[in-house]
Amino acid sequence: MVRITKVYTRTGDTGETGLVGGTRLPKDHPRIEGFGTIDELNSCLGLVRSFNAQKPQSERRDKLELILQAIQQKLFDIGSELATLPGDEYPGQIKLEEADAAWLEEVIDAMNTELEPLKSFILPGGTPLNAFLHQSRTTCRRAERAVLHLHRVAPINPAILKYLNRLSDALFVFGRWVTAKLDETELLWQPGSTSPDWRWSTDD
Repeated sequence: MVRITKVYTRTGDTGETGLVGGTRLPKDHPRIEGFGTIDELNSCLGLVRSFNAQKPQSERRDKLELILQAIQQKLFDIGSELATLPGDEYPGQIKLEEADAAWLEEVIDAMNTELEPLKSFILPGGTPLNAFLHQSRTTCRRAERAVLHLHRVAPINPAILKYLNRLSDALFVFGRWVTAKLDETELLWQPGSTSPDWRWSTDD
């Protein structure tokens, strides 16, 4: 169990931060960027969960809550793993496995069976739950790019990259699924749409 007794330490005032095991790195190092973006994604999912909680109670709403909660926990595991250099692992440390991405695939497949085939690209937006799922999806893509950058500098557990890739797919499907099952609204791309007349009347 992690125990935090003091929030500020002043040790990061010179632009460095500590990893598990005590090694210090610049805050713009690819490793810090990697797990920092994972943390940002986790915050986005917190917003998703808060809006999901506002939906009328139903089995599907509650199941989505369980799924999102599990993903947030897994993202913290990823952050911990990325913050640990080889040789600094601690007893009982959780490491991602192939089964974690497979679990996401099961969720994606189950939701897809309840959806109509996609006939248009989707614009981020609509109603809050759907909109924040799309924000989470794009943040997940950025996290994947950041972790890939780290992987090129210092190879990491490949299961992490696979999980992030599958998670961005899952978040896209979640957005479609909440539209179909939780009365959310989504916006469709209309190729070649003309620019509207935005001018307002001077009499108003």
